[in-house]
Amino acid sequence: MADEKLWNSDLAPTGPEQRSWAWYHYAALWIGMIVAVPAWMLAAGLVEQGMSAGQAALTVLLGNVVVLIPMLLIGHAGARHGIPYAVLVRASFGTAGARLPALARALVACGWYGIQTWIGGEALLTLLGVALGSDLRGAQLPLLGIGIGQLIAFLAFWSFQLFFVRKGLLTIRRLETWTAPVKILVCIALVWWAVDAAGGLGPIFNAPSAFAPGGAKQGQFWTVFWPALTAMVGYWATLALNIPDFTRFARSQRDQLIGQSIGLPPMMGLIALASVITTSATVTIYGEAIWDPVALAGRFEGPLVLLGLLVISIDTISCNIAANLVSASYDFSSVWPSKVNYRAGGMITATIAILMMPWKLLASSGGYIFVWLTGYSALLGPIAGILIADYWLIRRTELVVPDLYRTDGAYRYRGGWNPAALIAFAAGLLPNLPGFLATAAPSIFSAGALWMAIYTWAWFIGLAIALAIYTLLMRKRG
Repeated sequence: MADEKLWNSDLAPTGPEQRSWAWYHYAALWIGMIVAVPAWMLAAGLVEQGMSAGQAALTVLLGNVVVLIPMLLIGHAGARHGIPYAVLVRASFGTAGARLPALARALVACGWYGIQTWIGGEALLTLLGVALGSDLRGAQLPLLGIGIGQLIAFLAFWSFQLFFVRKGLLTIRRLETWTAPVKILVCIALVWWAVDAAGGLGPIFNAPSAFAPGGAKQGQFWTVFWPALTAMVGYWATLALNIPDFTRFARSQRDQLIGQSIGLPPMMGLIALASVITTSATVTIYGEAIWDPVALAGRFEGPLVLLGLLVISIDTISCNIAANLVSASYDFSSVWPSKVNYRAGGMITATIAILMMPWKLLASSGGYIFVWLTGYSALLGPIAGILIADYWLIRRTELVVPDLYRTDGAYRYRGGWNPAALIAFAAGLLPNLPGFLATAAPSIFSAGALWMAIYTWAWFIGLAIALAIYTLLMRKRG
């Protein structure tokens, strides 16, 4: 019998009537999450670091081919057993220890939820400002570092999203399915307009890499490429963990496999390519590179302003709810199932997102890519390694599902904690800590060349170490 400390209706395994998601639902889900402002700006950050347009687009594509592998491996558990991520981690970390990886994933989701909400608020403020012919940002507030108009727009957009918090996953699936084709058409139209208005692809797309012979960063390509690749993997390392939250509704393994394979790497590569083509054209059109699609939409006039506002708002909401709110809601619910359901978990997520002051995470492209993306990939990589090792190497995809909801079942370990998982998690996390601290706060911390090199591969190293140690300890345990 399930323990009320571990079970509620939102965390319970899905029944046959709930498993209705076909492959095209997963493809639409990914399109909805990918066609978003942060994904559009990924290639921008890489070009600013010295890559050519082609190198930036290929780096984004390669990172997403890599992250698709753990996405499908971990997603298998959701489709087979009908359980969310917060329940799956009980098999490896223990029924009590599962709160650790659940909260780690939830806090990253809170950060992303805040980032997307900030972007949505900025879109609202920018485009309304264009329509009214005035700058609505307002006087800068002390401590916060943003204008009062920006704060009001952020809170307004935050409030608007709460409608979807209350409606649940069915509404999210419908929103993604309906908006995905529109988003693709808007991206195509934007690229078409930019190239036509510029009379060609523009100087950025044709510019050589700064790493080429004679370039400003000649011979330094690999020192930028590897941390950039880790950051691109880190962008969706979040969903690689909690993908069971979605695959638990799949009609079959085939549906989740095909849908994700079609929806993730190809679309990330295309959005990166569209980004560099459009931005390259803006140099010719406006005399400057405009990487931010919100700022670009702000240059439009007439009905295009309203259209831009509508598209960016829908785009931000659908991505934010699906990519960030769902996982955090389940994770917070798993900490106290008898008191916190999916909707309450969503409210906790939205509240923490405000407190994290997301505009500071986007202050620079270097901070966004090498501190935020690479930093949390160092945290989540070891968890992915433990999940893959436990589900595929130790249990061979077999789980005693009822015991995942019992404090006295097969996954109780030592008082609900699995020492093997804790040791493996620490072993995967600690080697990346010196490099992270030195990158995030260079004025306070420093690290040697070895630690910085390790941090370059943060997600990969964390995953590999945790996977190997967890497998060794669990097999030794017998």
